[in-house]
Parts: sequence; structure tokens; C-alpha cells
Amino acid sequence: MTDRPSEDKAFLLLVAAVTLAFAWILWPVFDAILWGTIIAILFAPVYRRLCRSMRQRRTPAALATVALVVVIVIVPVTLVAAMLAQEATSLIARIQSGELNPGRVWREAFGALPQWVINLLDRFGMGNLDAVQQRITEGLLRGSQFLAAQALNIGQVTFGVLIGLAVMLYLLFFLLRDSDSLLRQLRASIPLRPDRLAALGEKFTVVVRATVKGNIVVAIVQGALGGVIFWLLGIHGPVLWAVVMAVLSLLPAVGAALVWLPVAFYLLATGSVWQGVGLIAYGVLVIGLVDNVLRPLLVGKDTRMPDYVVLISTLGGIAIFGINGFVIGPMIAAMFIAVWGIFATSRQSG
Repeated sequence: MTDRPSEDKAFLLLVAAVTLAFAWILWPVFDAILWGTIIAILFAPVYRRLCRSMRQRRTPAALATVALVVVIVIVPVTLVAAMLAQEATSLIARIQSGELNPGRVWREAFGALPQWVINLLDRFGMGNLDAVQQRITEGLLRGSQFLAAQALNIGQVTFGVLIGLAVMLYLLFFLLRDSDSLLRQLRASIPLRPDRLAALGEKFTVVVRATVKGNIVVAIVQGALGGVIFWLLGIHGPVLWAVVMAVLSLLPAVGAALVWLPVAFYLLATGSVWQGVGLIAYGVLVIGLVDNVLRPLLVGKDTRMPDYVVLISTLGGIAIFGINGFVIGPMIAAMFIAVWGIFATSRQSG
């Protein structure tokens, strides 16, 4: 006679092994699966509205939602990436040809600084102009080459990107069309009480929407505003700097100021006083206030995590998962807080 506990343990080991093997074979298309799932969560309300207007015909509603995603997400991202690739390539060429000399820019700004600032830089080992010039030039060149390489992958629509987009859109269609049945199967498979499972599911959905809808929209707006003022001031490569500011805007407490503030100081140090003052005022009053105005409207005050948790989870997520980490990191942090909150509540009620 078969021992039931041993059989259950063996079956659980088999389930774990098969699940890990399945995750292993899916890893090469992880990016497509991740963003297909995220976009399905974001556009689920749109799909449901289309489904109602189409008399519950799920397939046409899912197809219409996918087409909408292509028009308002995929096409704009591709166009911006193409412009970014062009500007990054141009910047690399200007640095390599000597037309743009970051070291000379640093020398001009350094020479216009007051003595007390120069003394402060000396204390931090930044008074050696030759060493700083070399570091700035190398850093800018590496950063420009990295941005150009990443943008060219999308801007030139390589075969790998096409495959990834196709997989993502294909998966998105089925996640939208079959969402109800998939959720029922998921709830039946996870061994948790219905109330806990509902709480975790709601938290997961809220966090995904808050992270993507809030952070990305705020980053796009801040990057666009920064690019506009750079263009008006005649600073070379406004699209490139706009993208850099948008990416840095994902980090709370620092954000886009890491770009526009040094540029403002350079303008002040080189005699462009009104431009520098205008950029600082614009950065503080316009770019800086976007986060405080837009994020509560898009996300809601109750869904926000502490800024320090968002910062460290974003940095850790990017370090482990690359660019996808800006979503995965805060998501894991939020689920960590939610799970421990439910655990603490159950202990108190028990």
C-alpha cells in the first residue's frame, strides 16, 4: 500500500521540478512575457469597456486592444528610440572627432568657479583637471555608446526585437481574451485562503499599475519638459538628454535634477547667467513639481511606498534585472510589505 504523505511529497517535488524547468525554458523570452503581462494589466479596463461595447465578443475586443497598444505605445517608443540613436551616434562622432571636448567644457566651468568651491573640489580629489577631464570624457563616451547600442536595437528594428514584440503582442492578446479563465485557474491552484489571495491579487494589480502608470508617465513628462527647455536653450542633443532625464526620473529624491542642475551650473559658470537662472527656475518650478502634482493623480496617495523603499528597490532591481528592474524591484518590495502585513494581521486576529 502506498504511503500517502510520501506520495504527496514526491508529487510536490515533481511539481516544483517541472515548474522550475518550465521557467528555465521561458527565461529567454522573459522580457516579452513580463511586458505582455504588465500591458495586459494596464489595458484590462480598456479591454473590458470594448468587450461591453462589442456585446461580449472577446476576440474582436482583444484584437482592438492590441491594435490600440501598437498605436499608442509601440510606434511612439520606436520613433523616440530612432531619434535617440541618431543623436547618440552624432554625439559619439563629435566627441571622437574632437569637435565636442568634455574636458574643455570642464576647464571653462572650473575656471569660472569661486575659490572656495575649487578648494572644496580639491578636498574630494576633483581638483586635478587632467584626471577629471579623462574621467568625464571616458564616462560620456561609454554612456553615449551604451545608449546608442540600446536605442539602435529598437530604432533599426532588428530581428530579435521583432521576435520579442511579436511574442509580447501574441501573449497580450490571449492574456486579455482569456483573462477570466486564467484568473480562475490561478486562484484554484494557489493554496491560500480566498481572502488572502484576493488581498494579494489586488495589491499586485495596484502596484503594477502604480509603478508603470505613475512612474513612467511622470518620467515621460519630466523628460519631455527637460528636452523642451534644452532645445530652447540651444543645448545639443535635446532628445538624448530628455531620455536620460526620463530614465533618472524613475529614481525618487534625485531624478532629472542630476542632468539639468549641472547644466544650469555650467551656464552660470560660463557667463550665461540668465539662461542658467532660467533653467534652475524651470527645473524647480516645472520639472520638479511634476512628481508632486501628477503622481498623486495617477497613482493615489494610499498606494505609494516610502521614497527610500522605492529608491533602494529600484536600484536593486535594475542591478539584478537590468532596465526591467525599475518595475520588478518596487513590485517585489510592495509584495514583501503586503505579505508581511497580512501575516501580522493574521497573527493579531489569531
